[in-house]
Amino acid sequence: MNSFREDFLLDPDIILFNHGSFGATPRPVFESYQRWQIELEHNPVKFLQRRLPKLLEEARAKLAEYVHTKTENVIFVTNATFGMNVIIKSLKLKAGDQVLTTDQEYGAINNTWNFMAERSGFQYINHHIPLPVTTREAFVDSLWEGVTPNTRVISLSHITSSMALILPVDLVAKRAREAGIITVVDGAHAPGQIPLDLDQIGADFYVGNLHKWLCAPKGAGFFYTRPEMQRMLEPLVVSHGYRKDPAARTFVDMQQNQGTRDPSAFLAVPDAIRYLNDHNWDQVRADCHALAASAQQRMIDTYGVQPVSPVDANPSWFSQMLCVPLPKMDFKKFSQYLLDELKMEIPVMSYGERPRVRLSVQAYNTPEEVDTLVEAVHKFATKEPVPA
Repeated sequence: MNSFREDFLLDPDIILFNHGSFGATPRPVFESYQRWQIELEHNPVKFLQRRLPKLLEEARAKLAEYVHTKTENVIFVTNATFGMNVIIKSLKLKAGDQVLTTDQEYGAINNTWNFMAERSGFQYINHHIPLPVTTREAFVDSLWEGVTPNTRVISLSHITSSMALILPVDLVAKRAREAGIITVVDGAHAPGQIPLDLDQIGADFYVGNLHKWLCAPKGAGFFYTRPEMQRMLEPLVVSHGYRKDPAARTFVDMQQNQGTRDPSAFLAVPDAIRYLNDHNWDQVRADCHALAASAQQRMIDTYGVQPVSPVDANPSWFSQMLCVPLPKMDFKKFSQYLLDELKMEIPVMSYGERPRVRLSVQAYNTPEEVDTLVEAVHKFATKEPVPA
């Protein structure tokens, strides 16, 4: 596996197995980001008033091409959570309505739904999904056990934060559309980690982060809305894009214009896409997937631990990010050892009685770094059996 370490600005003393939290930006993309900032400062009025609208449209066109939709269906937002807030606060749910999700959802999004549920009186239901998952169809059937006549919305992560599972949001969206249920997808971890075809997925709303696996600068995300749903959205920030005539309001005008802010991260997104394309990122993803899978397989072979999804050479349930089960151990001491002694950034957690690490493998990681992680597991593993 070819390491891209020199392309990134990472501290050479750390082992970063937590790309999934905040990402990391390659030097050429970061330099593009800084060039936009400098150009803005050369003449802020010219840049923000006269140049920016066209620059943003061009950048959105590149993004839309990458995620397979029309330019007018996507806008830039600073992060996925911002986009989710726009959606959740626009839906106008009421007492008696239900929103269905899983027990694998991201904390900040749970908080947003719960906040609005307290204010509006609807129910937010975290439906339990049995682990390990088996097939995409079985997942949908399990989720549908939580659907009732009052279900108005299904809200799902495309790739879950805790277990790193790629959920079959396309199958859910199709079945929900047939039942008249709105679908909201949080794709925070998806762009750059898995191929995206938003029109094919068919969700009503989809938000994604571009600063994670697409390797764009921090502060770059996007918000997609199916054309039929765009007029129902209200902006969190009302600014110059507002039009008194409802017929004149567009998704882009109403949502994208939010007053003065630094757009440089948005404008660097085409360079992030170009970087991935220039470096054969399909192969990079495949190599990273294989390296992550090998770490899990070593845990299975040595300790007999149970993975949360089928062990498969193809990235059907996971891609570059994987929740690796560990043998029984003091996972808090293990986590501190990784950070203090090995300078390894990786989330260590407990799911029930089962310790796990969420392993993110990016182009800059190496097999030797995975060896270091596996050797650390051996150091802390006990001889007690892992709970079933």
